Amino acid sequence: MNMKEEQITRPCKPEARRWLIGGRVQGVGFRPFVYRLAQRFRLTGHVQNTSGQVVIEAAGKKKLLDVFGVALLAEAPPLAQPEMVHVEKIPYLERDGFEILQSSDNSSGRIHIPPDYFLCDDCKREMQTPGDRRYRYPFINCTQCGPRYTLITKLPYDRPNTVMTSFELCSQCLREYEDPGDRRFHAEPVACPTCGPQLCLSAPEGRINGPAALTASVTALRRGEIVAVKGIGGYHLMCDARNETAIGQLRTNKHRPHKPLALMFPWCGDDGLAQVRDELEIDAQGQALLRAPARPIVLLRRRRDSMLPRSITPGIREIGVMLPYSPLHHLLLHELDKPVVATSGNVSGEPVLTANAEAETRLARVTRVFLHHNRPIARPADDPVVRVIAGKPRLVRVGRGVGPVEFDLPGLFVQPLLAVGGHMKNSIALGWNGRAILSPHIGDLDAPRSMAVFEQVISDLQRLYGAFPQAIVCDAHKGYASSRWADRQGLPLIPVWHHHAHASALAAEHSRELTWLTFTWDGVGLGEDNTLWGGEALLGRPGVWRRVARLCPFRLPGGERAGREPWRSAAALCWESGIEPPAMGIRLELLKKAWKKGLNSRVTTAGGRLFDGAASLLGLLRHASYEGQAGMYLENIADACDSESEVDVIDLPLFQSATGLLTADWKPLLPALLNEAIPVARRAMQFHLSLANSIMVQAQRIHASTPFDRVGLTGGVFQNKLLAELAVSQLTAAGFEAYLPERTPCNDGGIALGQLVEAAAGLEAGAHGG
Repeated sequence: MNMKEEQITRPCKPEARRWLIGGRVQGVGFRPFVYRLAQRFRLTGHVQNTSGQVVIEAAGKKKLLDVFGVALLAEAPPLAQPEMVHVEKIPYLERDGFEILQSSDNSSGRIHIPPDYFLCDDCKREMQTPGDRRYRYPFINCTQCGPRYTLITKLPYDRPNTVMTSFELCSQCLREYEDPGDRRFHAEPVACPTCGPQLCLSAPEGRINGPAALTASVTALRRGEIVAVKGIGGYHLMCDARNETAIGQLRTNKHRPHKPLALMFPWCGDDGLAQVRDELEIDAQGQALLRAPARPIVLLRRRRDSMLPRSITPGIREIGVMLPYSPLHHLLLHELDKPVVATSGNVSGEPVLTANAEAETRLARVTRVFLHHNRPIARPADDPVVRVIAGKPRLVRVGRGVGPVEFDLPGLFVQPLLAVGGHMKNSIALGWNGRAILSPHIGDLDAPRSMAVFEQVISDLQRLYGAFPQAIVCDAHKGYASSRWADRQGLPLIPVWHHHAHASALAAEHSRELTWLTFTWDGVGLGEDNTLWGGEALLGRPGVWRRVARLCPFRLPGGERAGREPWRSAAALCWESGIEPPAMGIRLELLKKAWKKGLNSRVTTAGGRLFDGAASLLGLLRHASYEGQAGMYLENIADACDSESEVDVIDLPLFQSATGLLTADWKPLLPALLNEAIPVARRAMQFHLSLANSIMVQAQRIHASTPFDRVGLTGGVFQNKLLAELAVSQLTAAGFEAYLPERTPCNDGGIALGQLVEAAAGLEAGAHGG
């Protein structure tokens, strides 16, 4: 006890108080912290979890209670984010000691679901200490680390309400669990080799249980085999990241010829990043992101002298990199001592697999070696992905350790709403009582398993948060699987235009009361005029968006096939400009006739398809094997241009319709793209510079007649770091404040939040789009 605390222990009249603490206080060691704090100040009483908050009743001397109340927030555990909800005096009662009461589920307070946490330093130290009873135990955890979101089945957060309920504590673990002085005091997932989950390797040679399964997995990886490894939120498909043959086999088996593969590096050196530095360019911000609590995948540039195979990210210099976050991953990577490919263990586009038997069935064509464990996973959580754009980390995918993402939106959701997102990169969102949550990434909703997980996440989050919708918000496109599902639920349906949702998600993050000019550029989304939008500028705020500008529309031959075949966009751009497309090795006569007649050739303004066409015209690719491939190749080759300052900007004419709608004409870009006398990298840079300049010019033109507060950039196209940074730079130089999403993806993974906000704002105004 320090001098100040000694001074306030002088005799004074005892009293009692009750504190109600909200925020992130469950699953983070908050009750044990309160217990130890009460012991320190010689208080009596109790602490208790409710369904979403912590209730504390304490009795003692007034000055001690005062200091105790301050310390509850000031000295909280690192993972806790406590919020003082209410404090009151209560009648003083003589009590014996201070205790942790059994949790109660009687609460109408704010519920916070903790995310999954990375392995803490204390547990890692124990795991690496020979003689410790948890030496090399792959499921070690404490109040400051381990799974939470993927562990909890219901609230309040107690062991019987988690998947650990089937693992009965041994006498030693129970002693730790009940010892206020122990780091595992009320650590709900606590376990050890005697009483906890165990590993099992399944391979053609047979099954291996226990610690030997880990060693056998390392041996398989060294042999060049693919191993499916069950982690915290699902399976990874792993192979030696330096083995070209193994990577090629993984790509062949998973039917993933070009899509970038993520890497997991072993924790090496004092800060864990020694091997990462050998292969990738990493600054202080990148280092901090890799070591952030979520341990996300961070996109980093490959070093020029890197020995990593080019087949990890064909055609792209950036590689997605993460550090081990679970004890199992630490042990596996430490023993292997080199990076592994760690790609999602799923059928492409679907949610990551979580169940042992299903993984063996669904991944049988990819691998025959599975490192399982017997701790169930309550719900899947893929790895989060982050990219630094314009100096700030931007979420590309919400995942393990990040979601559910919570937002305070005072004044919204007088009635609870469920938003079901889009069809691709689906996530869902709930809104009630002035707050909203965005779920982790679910996936594309093309397959039955995707729909099953989609329904499970909706059901789980409603039950966990106690928020049951009175209406469902969906995309205005009736063909989306999410929209069809919403229509079958028997609740009032609120359709929201796709790009309004993009714009409202951005406004919800930064300020929904201001007037925004928001550029929503993506692949395609249904627009108000029944054409395929994707190059729009929307003016207003949630509930009152108005389209004021667009990219020049063109007819897109082949419908959805155009996204997989960029040559179709290239041909359409040429025909629209009165230019014959360059030789592509494809017969175009019949397609051109159909295009002229408008057969299976819908009108679009999509910026994403413009990038597809440009990449194809530059000869970078004709066919895409994954979404966004053409745009990524185009950005990568432009980034190789070493003379940006010498590249001329091509002005895109702005035409204004009778209704005042501005149209930015991209046609002057075509001759430059086709000019083979200029290096490809320079032409690609000119394309980016010219579009960024057009964004700035559109903003100036619109602001001159209709002032606005901020410029927003959102939609999947703005995942393009080069375009986004050029646009921000030009907008800033012109005197505008430019914003991109930070806590939500700018792709379709964030539109569920925008749907919620747009619908709620529309309900407030007495009307909504759709």
